[in-house]
Amino acid sequence: MSPAGSRDHQMFPVLDPDQRETAKRFASGPARTFAPGEPVYAIGEQGAPAWLVLAGSIKVRRRDGLNHDAPITAHGVGQFTGEVNQLAGRPSIAAGRAGPDGCTALPFDPAHLRALMVGSADVGEIVMRALILRRVGLIEDGGAGTVIVGVPGSPDIVRLQGFLTRSGYPNIVLDAASDDEGRALIERIGVLRSDLPVVVCPNGRILKRPSDVEVAACLGITPDLDPAVVYDVAIVGAGPAGLAAAVYAASEGLSAIVLDERAIGGQAGASARIENYLGFPTGISGQALAGRAFNQALKFGAEIAVPLEVARLVCDDEVVNDEPLVLALPGDRQVRSRTVIVASGARYRRPDIPDLERFEGAGVSYWASPIEARLCEGEEVALVGGGNSAGQAVAFLAPRVKHLHLVVRRDLAATMSRYLIDRIAALPNVTLHVGVEIVGLEGDRATGLTAAIFRNHRDGGTLRRAIRHLFLFIGADPNAGWLHGCVETDEKGFIVTGKAALTLQTSRARVFAIGDVRAGSTKRVAAAVGEGAAVVAQVHVALADAAERSAS
Repeated sequence: MSPAGSRDHQMFPVLDPDQRETAKRFASGPARTFAPGEPVYAIGEQGAPAWLVLAGSIKVRRRDGLNHDAPITAHGVGQFTGEVNQLAGRPSIAAGRAGPDGCTALPFDPAHLRALMVGSADVGEIVMRALILRRVGLIEDGGAGTVIVGVPGSPDIVRLQGFLTRSGYPNIVLDAASDDEGRALIERIGVLRSDLPVVVCPNGRILKRPSDVEVAACLGITPDLDPAVVYDVAIVGAGPAGLAAAVYAASEGLSAIVLDERAIGGQAGASARIENYLGFPTGISGQALAGRAFNQALKFGAEIAVPLEVARLVCDDEVVNDEPLVLALPGDRQVRSRTVIVASGARYRRPDIPDLERFEGAGVSYWASPIEARLCEGEEVALVGGGNSAGQAVAFLAPRVKHLHLVVRRDLAATMSRYLIDRIAALPNVTLHVGVEIVGLEGDRATGLTAAIFRNHRDGGTLRRAIRHLFLFIGADPNAGWLHGCVETDEKGFIVTGKAALTLQTSRARVFAIGDVRAGSTKRVAAAVGEGAAVVAQVHVALADAAERSAS
């Protein structure tokens, strides 16, 4: 398991004696000795600690859901076991056994591992980088993690791949018809075609045509929430704004939970490359940026729950003083918090095209990730939209497709950054259609999209293009329906803030709004991150004010 460029020395670092002594101060218990071959931790073990080897070795192996077993590494003296899941106490996706001479090792449970990250900048940086690179290695390896068996490119397969990939979990797809292992599994368990796709979790559990929520539960992604806990801040939305708020809140000692109904990253997480974000001159993918922010939030102790929908903010009665606010979740569950930060962003806007929903996931997409790029490689595609997100998607897709039709209602200069306009102009296989819209789609759910009908606004003429992939980047509407009747919004549904002294507070005390969902916000990643940082200072003020009123 070695990423491109071989970073094994960073992936499997050896702490020197001084660094080991520093690390020992953060251990969660005394050292344990394991006999040769004795299990140290198992795949799927909830809350498995990271182990610092003091003597002997620990052999680490990974397994996919089909019980294929392969070695990853052998940790020797001065090395840590584990990867990103150990930070959050989630089920282990690898297993460790004592080496031929046994081993002695110190345990670090999630809380103590995070304490090491914060308490020792030197050792913490080494260990944090190693945990992240190991997860990257498992993803790049392609043989570890979750197995999806079905029809490659089908809507459910694309959905599951997208969820697992954006959540940073390794996965592999097997064709139920042409792949020997996939076909054998389907025959062995007697799965009907209507039950596809099948998901096989690393612990061997089999799910038939599962939802994202069911897969998350199988992998232990979604934590069990204690209804008795009252958080300092509950953040709804795990995009750049929400993750920034989580990092700053948790790093300043506030207990924080982040909830998102889909995955981390928000709309920015689906961007192939963000090139105008400060500090990344060569650009960074939205997924990579979200992944870094996610790990940073875990490091400081924020709790992240995805995919978990917030049904509504309970606001039937006025909450006074420091009485907790309540977020209602499906299944009569709830999260209680002293403050709430609304960072739920926006929902993709759907154009008025007949039968559009029928083709969503079957040729129509609202983002352009590597998964979609592989599906349309070498084909003719169309993309609708004139904003920066559309421009980034065009630059990402064009080198991979035969031809790309960019459909916009007006000149790009009015809506897109100049560097993207210039880049698109230099692409030989992109045709720009100005003053044009798509008014019809052909095909069906089974075979997918086969063609699109273009209409010119100037003369009303239509043109049929044989395409199998259509990308829609026409903006978004505020995702604030779950707050209906609780906070003030403008005529477009965006949340109004700043009516009182706290500029990011809504019309309801101790409820704040940041990022794309907020009226008047700048729709840029950097602006969202800035508001995520700024809102935490206002949360401190609101908490202090509520406590003072309660005491008086």
